Amino acid sequence: MAERLIVKGAREHNLRSVDLDLPRDAMIVFTGLSGSGKSSLAFDTIFAEGQRRYVESLSAYARQFLGQMDKPDVDFIEGLSPAVSIDQKSTNRNPRSTVGTITEVYDYLRLLYARAGTPHCPVCGERIARQTPQQIVDQVLAMAEGTRFLVLAPVVRTRKGEFADLFDKLNAQGYSRVRVDGVVHSLTDPPKLKKQEKHDIEVVVDRLTVKAAAKQRLTDSVETALNLADGIVVLEFPDHEPGASHREQRFSEKLACPNGHALAVDDLEPRSFSFNSPYGACPNAAVWASARKSTRTSWCPTRNAPWPRVRSPRGRRATPRSTSSG
Repeated sequence: MAERLIVKGAREHNLRSVDLDLPRDAMIVFTGLSGSGKSSLAFDTIFAEGQRRYVESLSAYARQFLGQMDKPDVDFIEGLSPAVSIDQKSTNRNPRSTVGTITEVYDYLRLLYARAGTPHCPVCGERIARQTPQQIVDQVLAMAEGTRFLVLAPVVRTRKGEFADLFDKLNAQGYSRVRVDGVVHSLTDPPKLKKQEKHDIEVVVDRLTVKAAAKQRLTDSVETALNLADGIVVLEFPDHEPGASHREQRFSEKLACPNGHALAVDDLEPRSFSFNSPYGACPNAAVWASARKSTRTSWCPTRNAPWPRVRSPRGRRATPRSTSSG
């Protein structure tokens, strides 16, 4: 990629063989008197050639839906990238308008984020991704041979309760151990939990060592844990120091934070970045309407106008007391 934008022999409209050598990735201002050729250089030459080259790089099928721009009158341009042009125009004031909507770059940004973006957890910054059981197994088998680990299925996350029925159910299903608040217990003698305290409970699905011969058993254990924990499996490596960052690894079949932060993330779509869509609008954003105190006068400023000469039987002018009836 060239580091400079070089223009030679620009003759579009009233330009007279203009040569330029401009830096890339910088803010550049063309200024001058009206009619001096600012728009001819910026829009009709540089933007037009960048857009034309981009369209020509697309397939014939895609080009039929896009308007083809004529080649500007210029001898040579180097260092161009696909360009976006923002016209200067007057717009109607709208309380929902933003810089992105007024300049019409908003739709392009939504498409860019949805198709090329990578979601990250807003709490810890870790990448949010989904993985298949086979991808999880491959990552485990890529670790050092002989590494010991537990396959855990997190069935309770920071919830209050005693969970005696859950322990009985897991015991009846054939599981022998659970990890409660970081401590492994036997299901034949489960712990007595305090009802008003929050607890984390993981089922110990299997104890394994990294080796190629254990691939099928590892696959079965991972799939079992994913089914138990609604698409989440946790691996604990007991040989690592307590509190070490890699002592536990969390995997998910869904778009989820690897560190377990609660998120509601769907596949990225352009509507995910639209504040006009229920899929992208912030649920805590303020409403767009402004509250105003209402009075009868504000509802109908001319409420007495239809009765300018109405007189009561006693000769006094009659004024309606309410407009709510009828």
